[in-house]
Amino acid sequence: MNKKIQTAERVSHQERSDNYVFQRSILAYYETAKLISGNVLEIGTGSGYGIEVLSPNVDSFLTIDKFPSITGLKLSKEIKNVDFRQMTVPPLENIPDNYFDFVVSFQVIEHINSDIEFVKEIYRVLKKKGKFILTTPNKKMSLTRNPWHVREYTIEELRKILLGCFSIVNAQGVFGNNNVMNYYQENKKSVQKIKRFDLFNLEYNLPRWLFQIPYDILNRMNRKKLSNKGVDIKMTDYYLASAQDDCIDLFYIAEK
Repeated sequence: MNKKIQTAERVSHQERSDNYVFQRSILAYYETAKLISGNVLEIGTGSGYGIEVLSPNVDSFLTIDKFPSITGLKLSKEIKNVDFRQMTVPPLENIPDNYFDFVVSFQVIEHINSDIEFVKEIYRVLKKKGKFILTTPNKKMSLTRNPWHVREYTIEELRKILLGCFSIVNAQGVFGNNNVMNYYQENKKSVQKIKRFDLFNLEYNLPRWLFQIPYDILNRMNRKKLSNKGVDIKMTDYYLASAQDDCIDLFYIAEK
């Protein structure tokens, strides 16, 4: 992965300390693989680990990211139905109306400046009855401000954004068992210890861009500190259920 984008936001399946986040991220791909077919667009290739999960189930798979993806480019050459394009969204440039059966976007909408335009563009490129499947952090379970995120969403905030375009929204959440929640509580204690030194509430008073690098350094240090506890977490320690305030991520399916 390009070192310029090797932040704690770009989850890697090769980084031991990312395992807690990676396992719930890969769950979203495997759950989505059960639902998709036809022509599929993924917005947010990331490390590219989801391509091989989703592409076998579809006719064509276009995956896009604002950064170059070595894995995306490699698999687009190796797998017949996969194509990777580098693109910053919105808009979805050179993509026709009513083309895709599914649009998938995991942990992306919180990074988009104009989330309403983002949702409108996805609605535009979906066929009638097409579905948009997305995940994003549940704001009520966030341990601190994430300066890489433009915003985060509650259950109702995300539902409202999607219902601005889509007629049906199925609100689910990603939950963790005791193994996961024990890690979450350990992480929460560790974050609170760090935040004790923020006497001037710089977490919220600094501009986002100024806080990003310190946040990333502390986040990575904290993950490494907790890695022995989180490394045993498996994908099966996570599960989907109806969205509640204590879910870790929101997992929504919106139908055109």
